Amino acid sequence: MNENLPVRELIIQGTYLVSSVCFIVGLRGLSSPEKARAGMGYAAVGMLLAIAGTLIHAEVVSYSWVFWGLLAGTVIGVVIGRPLFITVPMTAMPQWVALSHAAGAVAATLVGVNEYMLRSAAGALSPGTMAALGFEVLLGALTVTGSIMAFGKLQEILPGRPVTWPLQNVMNLFLLAGALALLVVLAIHPEQSAAFWIMLAIAAGLGVLMVLPIGGADMPVVISLLNAYAGLSASAMGFALDNNLLIIVGALDGASGFLLSILMCKAMNRSFTNVIFGAFGAPAAAAAGKHADGREMRAMTPEDAAVRLGYARLVVVVPGYGLAVAQAQHALRELTDLLEKRGVEIKYAIHPVAGRMPGHMNVLLAEANVPYDRLFDMEEVNGEFPRTDVALVIGANDVVNPAARTDPASPIYGMPILDVDKARSVLVLKRGKGAGFAGIENELFFDPKTFLLFGDAKASLATLVTEVKAL
Repeated sequence: MNENLPVRELIIQGTYLVSSVCFIVGLRGLSSPEKARAGMGYAAVGMLLAIAGTLIHAEVVSYSWVFWGLLAGTVIGVVIGRPLFITVPMTAMPQWVALSHAAGAVAATLVGVNEYMLRSAAGALSPGTMAALGFEVLLGALTVTGSIMAFGKLQEILPGRPVTWPLQNVMNLFLLAGALALLVVLAIHPEQSAAFWIMLAIAAGLGVLMVLPIGGADMPVVISLLNAYAGLSASAMGFALDNNLLIIVGALDGASGFLLSILMCKAMNRSFTNVIFGAFGAPAAAAAGKHADGREMRAMTPEDAAVRLGYARLVVVVPGYGLAVAQAQHALRELTDLLEKRGVEIKYAIHPVAGRMPGHMNVLLAEANVPYDRLFDMEEVNGEFPRTDVALVIGANDVVNPAARTDPASPIYGMPILDVDKARSVLVLKRGKGAGFAGIENELFFDPKTFLLFGDAKASLATLVTEVKAL
């Protein structure tokens, strides 16, 4: 250790170092369902150490505001996190994630604005510090409004479909270029406070204008991208405040968010720019349940569906957003438990972009205590479908549409899908006859070996449970 450093500073930096390690280990744990809970524990310890290290800093001149802030944050966290107070259904989890991004970005932006005002008044803004502060505030403000817009779309306060207007991308790029130009001006002339406030306003407006044209089904990518923005904002603040912990943790957050966004785009076979600028998707059109060539969807009674499931050897369950909307995960677990008692092998096929946030189906099924070893990624499970007796599709649509493989004219052509159509038979639980988010008919639903059980997924699963018990 450097003996020239004060003891307090050594303690702070040592605490920050341990905290950084905890965050790294925690992030590593999130790479698998089995280790995710432990990973969150490490991350919580890391945050506790980070707060403790910060509170003993010499620059803290008054603890009164700190105390009230800690108290308010603790109360809000407990109320949100404990089912005793508020029960957040899994269908609403993406909205809460978006709001948490907004809250973190608000904090980072306010710190940046405060630092700018204090240092500008003292004439202590160097070009490097101003560049870091400006970058932090720009990304922070964009993340705040972008996250609020994502929340609005997911909560259906705003239209879930893409909202477009003429020359939208040109206008957005022009505004982004203007904000970056103002950032350069500030780095050269930090005293130009008007440029700072205009840049802040443009960044906040960009968050609105960039998320509005993105459809609801692309929200997993948007959420992970906003997470990356928040991380980079925190990292830039670390450079401005000379805080190593913020630099490390912000870089981890930013890099993981960008990598996840890229992986999500790959899972949809779409470029990053297509998601951000493409305005992909259309409202799900009401379909008549009849194909252009005359084929029709074939309904099945719950009794027949129960027989097909009860006497199968392998059933692969394919969950989608409809499962979350119906909050039917517990009913699904009850059904699969009954089938396993009858000797049926159960596997769950998880598509990377199923749901409205990264890992949505994993979180949904974990809430119902579905064993982690039953969950399989697309690459792992696709080879199982040819020997699958029944593929049980619940609330999934575009991610099981064979048109992604067979129809070059389809908007989802080339998107990796779950090979459900290769199963020996397919049972689809579907609310109605409407199309998926892409606005196209699903060829799978008209396949001769596909049968549909129409109605609310939770009610349908409860009926299947009753019928299987009667076998």
